[in-house]
Amino acid sequence: MSKMRITTPISHISVLLTCVRPILGLPNVLRPQTSGCVKEQVSRLISSITSDFVGKLGSSPPRSNVPISSNCTSKTIVYRREYGSLSEAERLDYVNAVKCLQRLPARTPASVAPGAKSRFDDFVAVHINQTLTLHFTGNFTAWHRWFVYVYETALRDECGYGGYQPYWDWPKYMAAPQDSPIFNGDPYSLGGNGQYIPHNGTVITPPEGVSGGDIQLPAGLGGGYVVTGPFANMTVNLGPFGGTFGTEPGPDGGLGYNPRGLKRDVGPGINERYCNYTAVLDLLEKPTITDYRLLSEGVPYTIEIGPHGGGHYVINGDPGGDLFTSPGDPAFWVHHGQMDRLWTLWQTRDPSTRYTQLDNGTYGHITWANSPASRLTELDDIIDMGYAGPSIRIRDVMSTTSAPFCYFYEESA
Repeated sequence: MSKMRITTPISHISVLLTCVRPILGLPNVLRPQTSGCVKEQVSRLISSITSDFVGKLGSSPPRSNVPISSNCTSKTIVYRREYGSLSEAERLDYVNAVKCLQRLPARTPASVAPGAKSRFDDFVAVHINQTLTLHFTGNFTAWHRWFVYVYETALRDECGYGGYQPYWDWPKYMAAPQDSPIFNGDPYSLGGNGQYIPHNGTVITPPEGVSGGDIQLPAGLGGGYVVTGPFANMTVNLGPFGGTFGTEPGPDGGLGYNPRGLKRDVGPGINERYCNYTAVLDLLEKPTITDYRLLSEGVPYTIEIGPHGGGHYVINGDPGGDLFTSPGDPAFWVHHGQMDRLWTLWQTRDPSTRYTQLDNGTYGHITWANSPASRLTELDDIIDMGYAGPSIRIRDVMSTTSAPFCYFYEESA
């Protein structure tokens, strides 16, 4: 891992006053692009947050009310890095570990997911099984933090991966995500875009009983099968739960065996609209987890899909465009690496409250947007990983520097 230089922290407030915010008063998702000024604000703010954290971690004892285990020190902490910042050898190591996971036999029994054929599928299966109780719910951020960590651990312990889970800095590549190191189709990427097929953008149709009409999203520049890069010949076994990109819903609610190729529809339209620098800045500014979640995840079945939904629909295709089966695309994991990165940075800005703060709003319950009505999520609730890995309490994953974790995020170059 690279060494991090500690500099004098910049005041978080002064960072945010360096330029006038564009298109003031409009919802974030309606700002199609963001100025270089906002990009600079984001860079300086994240640099300030990171420097503050690293400086406190390096002191003895650590000068911070961030929960830090005694064995998590400046010498033992690891830094997850942006995918494009990895060397070609490091990217290839990651790609090979993912492909290894796709070759290992599944641990999920056929009675639970008859279509699960690999260790990689174990992660898809548990996500399918729990989708309605881990999205727009109080456990969303914590559940996915543990999900990504368990996946990272499987890559390292079962497939010999020497690094840590990389993240996708969405706005860095927003003008042409299909040409990014993630999707450019070279041997070190996570596979290319889908072959171009003339098509309209994805239409999100609310389910029966949910108000609102169809939602039209911008089309990407693919739509067909991925034919370049390391995952050109990848077989998708599970899903989709709902039909997507010409693929009919899979058997057994998406848990049955449904072998097919990987499709993507990567392009700038959704990336520029939902996953831009303004979105990142707005997230880091939110005062409470309720405000943070509402922006991050958007409003179900409206055009306000947030950067979480936006990132998924930048990938799109099959299974990427299916919420239930989306972990079946290797790009899912760098997207949720970024989701965890931003939550980590946001938590670090106010450690006195944000390591114990769960949403008490509409997204704070144990059912999807509190439908049907249910109790609020609690810190002692269990995150169940099914056959993917071990379970854990929510309170035990709230800090990335408290056991079992000891990681933070390196700044994006």
